[in-house]
Amino acid sequence: MILRPFTAADLDDLAALHGDPEVMRYIDDGRPVPRAAVEHETLPAILREYAELPAGFGRFAAEVDGFVGWFSLRPAASVGLDSGIELGYRLRRAVWGQGYATEGVRMLVRTAFTDLGVERLVATTMTVNVGSRRVLEKAGLRLVRTFHADWPDPIPGAEHGDVEYALTRTEWSAQRWSPMP
Repeated sequence: MILRPFTAADLDDLAALHGDPEVMRYIDDGRPVPRAAVEHETLPAILREYAELPAGFGRFAAEVDGFVGWFSLRPAASVGLDSGIELGYRLRRAVWGQGYATEGVRMLVRTAFTDLGVERLVATTMTVNVGSRRVLEKAGLRLVRTFHADWPDPIPGAEHGDVEYALTRTEWSAQRWSPMP
């Protein structure tokens, strides 16, 4: 897998990813994002981040014989997070269950702590999103807490809350010398 900066040429792939109802079912309002919103809001925001954030941060297209999704390292901004650098990702359904999420998250964890000087990584997902929770755990993040946000239009599963995961550089260094599950 390679991670690379997005370009304007990635619009079709990004729109297909964000337009997939299954990909989006645990994210924000649980609805697919219209292509026009990806074209005029999402992709321009991603491209702006490369100028606004320090080098190495932002959202990056993931490729394995073509576009499979994206991974990100950005200042924590998701509901329920108030500090740290936030890990995020989205993958095409066609590659779910093939280990790419874990591979990409582990790549970013290593990069964050070895190259970017990050002290603490955080991530959040819905409590019911078992797949994403397992990916975060395989990458060494630990469950910090369950919380309930006041969503304007709650999606199925919101009643169980969201979870925050975290990992510090010190914890990661200690894990590197012990076997991963």
